[in-house]
Amino acid sequence: MKKILLEKLLEKCREQTYQKQYEYIMNLLEEQKIKPVKASRLNGKSPALYREYWVLEEKKDYSTYIEELRYEIVPDISVDYYLRHLESYEADRTRVLELNQYLKNKKKTLQFKVSVNERSFEIWGQEKFLSRGQGKRILNRCGLELSFFNIYETTEPLAYYSLTRNIPQNLLILENKDTFFSMRRHLLEGNEEILGIKIDTLIYGAGKGIFRSFEDFDLCVEPYMQAEGNQIFYFGDLDYEGIGIYENLAELFNEEWKIIPFMAGYEKMLDKAVKAVSIPETKERQNRNIKNIFFSYFSTERIKQMKEILEKGRYVPQEILNISDF
Repeated sequence: MKKILLEKLLEKCREQTYQKQYEYIMNLLEEQKIKPVKASRLNGKSPALYREYWVLEEKKDYSTYIEELRYEIVPDISVDYYLRHLESYEADRTRVLELNQYLKNKKKTLQFKVSVNERSFEIWGQEKFLSRGQGKRILNRCGLELSFFNIYETTEPLAYYSLTRNIPQNLLILENKDTFFSMRRHLLEGNEEILGIKIDTLIYGAGKGIFRSFEDFDLCVEPYMQAEGNQIFYFGDLDYEGIGIYENLAELFNEEWKIIPFMAGYEKMLDKAVKAVSIPETKERQNRNIKNIFFSYFSTERIKQMKEILEKGRYVPQEILNISDF
């Protein structure tokens, strides 16, 4: 709203009598085109008028939209929100109608599971629309869940190197990229074991990225990596965060896989840490809420060594090992 002076409002009828001017203002008030600014005080004339007014926006006629929502939208789309918020429907209308047309004419394609970006393009001609704020907001207003569209989220492809396709086999998930490259070089040089353990496949976990990758494990890897009887090991930094990644991973996927720490790797790290001139301080703001899943695999002496390092505010990075250690 904006303010306007009485004199400005009366410019159209300046030559008329005051009574006519008064009636003109009363008509504007009745039509709800203006309302008085009561703090502006009266003009001192009879009948009195306020000296300033708010100019009101004209109310829009939404009858066409109401009819459209009630009779042209498919039952899959809830229209309750938009009937209560017609100004929002005006803003969202193009996208809602595109969705409506898709469900009218192509709903049968929902039987095929596709990626979120593929479905988004299929409906709206924009691959990112469904995964961004506007798309999710419109779905919410239409009363639709993402699951309705039979879609899946895509993750970064799982990086791995397999020495053999034999089954059953041992798979080793590595938290850090350097260790993945070093161990791969070791296997490429003709070795079959790493620290005395036969390893068939190395997987680059990318820290916490392994959670997303493992959700799609069945889609990302070849059948021999999913074979019954395979053993999966995890190997990362010896700090609160690295231990936490392992414990969360082991718990999240314990129904499908028994994931155990790569004990030989952690013990080698400890042996080198004892002899090292110094080891780095633990990074700030690490979540120190670890359980005993990780420690349960180690001897009392090894647990003592690890806890002493952690409690002193230190940690052992996986990079303490290199190809000469394997």
